[in-house]
Amino acid sequence: MSALTIKKVASAPKSGNLFILFDNQPDLSSFGLTDAESKYISKKLSEKETTSVSINQYTRFLFFNKFDATTEAYKLYEKARRSGADVGAKLNAAEGEKVTIIDQSSIAGLAVSAAEGMALGNYQFAYHINKKKGFKRNTLKEVNVFSPNLSPADAENVQHLVDATLKARDLVNEPVNFLNAVKLSKEIVKMGKDAGFKTEILDKKKIQSLKMGGLLSVNLGSIDPPTFSVLEYKPKGAVNKKPIVLVGKGVVYDTGGLSLKPTAGMDTMKCDMGGAAAVAATFYAVAKAGLKVHIVGLIPATDNRPDGNAYTPGDIITISDGTTVEVLNTDAEGRLILADALVYAKQYKPELVIDLATLTGAAATAIGKYGIVMMGTADETKKAALKTSGNNAYERLAEFPFWDEYADLLKSEIADLKNIGGPIGGAITAGKFLEHFTDYPYIHLDIAGPAFIDSKDGYLTKGGTGSGVRLLFDFLANYK
Repeated sequence: MSALTIKKVASAPKSGNLFILFDNQPDLSSFGLTDAESKYISKKLSEKETTSVSINQYTRFLFFNKFDATTEAYKLYEKARRSGADVGAKLNAAEGEKVTIIDQSSIAGLAVSAAEGMALGNYQFAYHINKKKGFKRNTLKEVNVFSPNLSPADAENVQHLVDATLKARDLVNEPVNFLNAVKLSKEIVKMGKDAGFKTEILDKKKIQSLKMGGLLSVNLGSIDPPTFSVLEYKPKGAVNKKPIVLVGKGVVYDTGGLSLKPTAGMDTMKCDMGGAAAVAATFYAVAKAGLKVHIVGLIPATDNRPDGNAYTPGDIITISDGTTVEVLNTDAEGRLILADALVYAKQYKPELVIDLATLTGAAATAIGKYGIVMMGTADETKKAALKTSGNNAYERLAEFPFWDEYADLLKSEIADLKNIGGPIGGAITAGKFLEHFTDYPYIHLDIAGPAFIDSKDGYLTKGGTGSGVRLLFDFLANYK
């Protein structure tokens, strides 16, 4: 997982690797610089286009980064994360093990964002690398933060959040031969025991008794049984009287079923449980941080394969609430397993339900890796709060229309619904399909674009990104 240890320190060290953040001019007097080094730094930073400069003193590095305090705060936080990841990469290249962030800025939250980016960017998925020539494991292990704008609790929370996000990345990056639905549920149980949230795993027999026809149908082509994980974190003094329910799509591998995907890119379909990973990891972070919010998590899980008695295009299946669905494409399977979970959520009489799913190529095509597609029926206050959290975490939300006319595209002549709505508005018709199974305030998040990326992008490492974890944590930490 390559997690860094992040901690607040009471004084600024005079030695070791230093990463200095400022918004006007840095105070260079306490860093042991030569006159020539001080003049060089001051000259470079006086240039309008220069915002960062570094000094290599052979036994250590000093990095100076300037931030414009007039810029919107959430954009500064993102710049700090990316600066942190860049500094971390340079220190790893030099085989550095420790660094101290020194905050000389007036911007609250800047230093913790830099530490967050450094820790997230330090991630490597290397569990299966034994004899790869030339592979270099990251050496950076510790980041200390000296900042008047940072409390010890802030440092602890960002540590929990980073650890959780990296756990989500691990889950997404594990191939199905190491992480099938049963193994996923076992990993969730382990996370619950570590962090302090409850878990209950429904096995295939229990799923059958609940008549979860969506989950069971998608599972028909697999030799591995499905699971349905129920998570709950209910602290004393929770701010919400009714729970918030988080639902995560857990398709641990998606071939498309009999509507087989093209070979190119199918190797990345281990990421189709990115929603499940995000929900489990959010519970881990929330419980570790002791947030005062009551949450329930629902994770239906299976793989989708074209074997044996696999469900076929043309089949009519029955969801657990009795809704019949005409299956026109077995690659639109995520909405089928989520339907059963959304029905299950009704028993909690929830204050709000949010689902996360790598659901549609249409969402990824629409906005790429740059944000998350959002839609739903929750009130504008809740949606606005979630959008604010999206900015804070830089997991930005693009709200799509949720007009009733899109539901008309799902009408079937031989069943209650079709599982696809045709070529128009694919991300929205998927959301409207899911809405059919709700009777509570609901938000659908399609993370198909940002959940898995094909090359490193700052602190977002190649492969699974842990998309949704930091967004949800911020939302729940500020929930009212």
